[in-house]
Amino acid sequence: MKSPGIDGQLELFAQDFFAALEPSAPPSPPRALFKAPPAPPRITLPTPPRAPDAPPLRRILLGSQTIDYSLRRSSRRSIGFMIDDDGLRVTAPRRVTLAEIDNAIRAKQRWILTKLQERGERRALRQQKPPVQWVDGAELPFMGAEIVLRLEPAARSHCRFNEEARELCVGVAPGLSEWQLQQRVRIWLQDEAKRVFAERLDLYAARLGVTYTSMTLSSAGTRWGSCSVEGSIRLNWRLIHYALPLIDYVVAHELAHLLEMNHSARFWAAVESVYPDYDGAKAALRKRSQELPVIFPD
Repeated sequence: MKSPGIDGQLELFAQDFFAALEPSAPPSPPRALFKAPPAPPRITLPTPPRAPDAPPLRRILLGSQTIDYSLRRSSRRSIGFMIDDDGLRVTAPRRVTLAEIDNAIRAKQRWILTKLQERGERRALRQQKPPVQWVDGAELPFMGAEIVLRLEPAARSHCRFNEEARELCVGVAPGLSEWQLQQRVRIWLQDEAKRVFAERLDLYAARLGVTYTSMTLSSAGTRWGSCSVEGSIRLNWRLIHYALPLIDYVVAHELAHLLEMNHSARFWAAVESVYPDYDGAKAALRKRSQELPVIFPD
């Protein structure tokens, strides 16, 4: 084989030289070895609603979170905290200063932030569920089971429950709007709640040996009930969506406050005396409240 001459060697050298001068392709950017998970959605912490004639909410900074809370003064001896879907409520003796109240909140800030986060997550989960469609054949939760909504043309609006068929028949008058239909069903549910709650209150009051003075319905987030020192019981009408054993737990809980206006060991002993599985009922009520769809978009 003939070796290249001087001219051939010079040509090969020139090719190598000029090839070395050509710009190389830009390096590809480094790829991440691990893909970061998407950031979780930001949970809005609940804030207490404020009635027009109520005092303004108070505000405090806990870590990086700004918390609005309602403050009520009372004759109690210590500062009390209540957290539900409506946010943080603080009840304090009249003699305690605002600075002392804020210090007490900061001392319990881990517990407060954890509970508010849980409530915010619970509300977010419920809002993600598709709301009830107000059409013929829709299913509504009532007393722990489903009932079927039946819409029928009528000259005047009416609401009639067929217990055997588990159907709620609503007369739809000409021009009836969906909002009016919802209100008609809500009124029927509230009437049923009054009837059922009164029966269960009388039953458990006799078992506990207490007497309550009145019962009214509330529409709080998921604060299921309350009891005043005067014996006035307030029960959330939305409890009518749940099974009777869960209604009974809330009724027994509030009536037991007529014996102990606190959540001491003696209070829970009173609840247990008429409702032994109160822990199971609390867990079931929390779980079921997360499973229900949005029925009335308030």
